[in-house]
Amino acid sequence: MASYSSAGAVVTPAAGTRRPPLPVPRAGGALTGRMFTALHDRNLVYNACWEDPALDRAALDLGPDDHVLVITSAGCNALDYLLAGAGRVTAVDVNPRQTALLELKTAAVRNLNHAEFFELFGTGRSPRAREMYGDALRAELSPPSRRFWDGYIEAFAGRGWRRSFYYRGTSGLLAKSLVLFTHRFQGVGRHLDALLEAPTLDRQREIYEARLRGPLWTVARLAAQPLALSFVGVPPQQRREITEEYPGGTARLIHDGFEAVFGRMPIVDNYFWRAYISGSYTPTCCPEYLRAHNFGRLRELLPRLELRTSTVTSCLRSMAPAADGPGGVSKFVLLDHMDWMGWRDQAALADEWQAIVDTARPGARVIYRSAGLHTRYLDPVRVRREGRTHHLPDLLDRHPQLAARLHERDRVHTYGSFHIADLP
Repeated sequence: MASYSSAGAVVTPAAGTRRPPLPVPRAGGALTGRMFTALHDRNLVYNACWEDPALDRAALDLGPDDHVLVITSAGCNALDYLLAGAGRVTAVDVNPRQTALLELKTAAVRNLNHAEFFELFGTGRSPRAREMYGDALRAELSPPSRRFWDGYIEAFAGRGWRRSFYYRGTSGLLAKSLVLFTHRFQGVGRHLDALLEAPTLDRQREIYEARLRGPLWTVARLAAQPLALSFVGVPPQQRREITEEYPGGTARLIHDGFEAVFGRMPIVDNYFWRAYISGSYTPTCCPEYLRAHNFGRLRELLPRLELRTSTVTSCLRSMAPAADGPGGVSKFVLLDHMDWMGWRDQAALADEWQAIVDTARPGARVIYRSAGLHTRYLDPVRVRREGRTHHLPDLLDRHPQLAARLHERDRVHTYGSFHIADLP
């Protein structure tokens, strides 16, 4: 039997490997849509970015002339692009709480020393969190962000059953719940800890195959349920994309990710999974923005960062070409948010791409991810360029081979596909 890997290539299981059948989850309807909207509109969703910036660096080849537009999420990758050499980064998110998180990070870079900064965003907790906030960070924030953190800074205090910031927000709540399940109901917590400390890939693979593969099938099933997916920002439209395109559906996609991350790739530098398994990073396993040797340089680069709370379309339309200098935006990082719009609001998707075309530098590069293996919702999109109407796919110069090669190296492995395309 063959299945599709998250890069879209056919993978045949090794001889003797048995994969238990998985139910295909239903895409969900109006009730799950309202549930997703309620969770997403009222909460901090992402406490860390789950898009591997190592792939983005290779795909974007950033330089001092580049202006990057990126959806903020938790802000980790916006900071990474500054360190990668981008001349200007605009981070935009429709959720003001995500903007507030990046504001707090930038205020901390400007006003704390590295040890204090790492205590908050590396360890994920500090008994001095409220003191640092009141003394050094609060005055640096915009009024909306200040109101949010006035009521939420205790997320860093290290108290309660979610004692790390990386167990806060809706994504952190799901992560902590699943970690507790593996510890208390499956009894494999010590094996997860041993996996993180495995000295070699062979030892890591041995622990995973002998102790964790079976229990993580159950975790995949739980994580694939509509409520769980809503907590990590996956709406019904995106579940539909996975269900229709990924053999075995969402649970298979999640467990295929486990197979890659824990069974085939070294965990030693995989800070994405370390943070959610253990609740913290380490000085040697963390995002680039948290590393001590980058701290002073990051502080110097912060004036190149602009934060916006709006839709991508509104943000782009507010950028007058004359004010943006010669060339406009050169790199667009759209994450997976087109999955949200693709099956629900084609008009909004077309408006966004028209704004991209209107503000893009000639030859601008766009990268995006999808829960599915394809992005068929782009096929009917039409945009106007130089007085003519074009089907969007006819304008895009895609790089599927490069995207597939990079996607195989993805340390997160929760997306079905990765895409790279250039505009004319």
